Amino acid sequence: MRLGTLLCLLGFVFVSDCAPPTCYSRALSLSKETMTLLERIHTYHRTKTCAEVLPTIFLDVHNSCITTKLRDFLYVVLNHPNQYCRERPRMVLLKRKIQNLYTIITKLCYRDLVFFTDDCDAIDTGHSSPHYAEDRLQLLQEER
Repeated sequence: MRLGTLLCLLGFVFVSDCAPPTCYSRALSLSKETMTLLERIHTYHRTKTCAEVLPTIFLDVHNSCITTKLRDFLYVVLNHPNQYCRERPRMVLLKRKIQNLYTIITKLCYRDLVFFTDDCDAIDTGHSSPHYAEDRLQLLQEER
């Protein structure tokens, strides 16, 4: 009896874990997968030379600049100057992941994603610097 109850409970746990991903969760997981793949491309000996052409990018789905940066990055990947690099399996996979992420962010989840920042330098450098709003900056200046 207890074994049957335990199996039934475990069955519910597995079923509840199978919920379809939301736009946000899919964009977040795809950005993490893409960053992992980029790291592999930069370290793998066969694709290290291909990665020299790629611009530095740190994907953050909470940054409103991600759409333009992804579009520019995708352009570089699609028009890589070396044919050998365009045909490498990891580079092809990178192209697919970037295209999917761009499509998810710009079309499928266009109004579902909430952007918390518009720090375009953070996508290039990986370091987000706090920007004070105009009224906060004015208060800081008045206090001095």
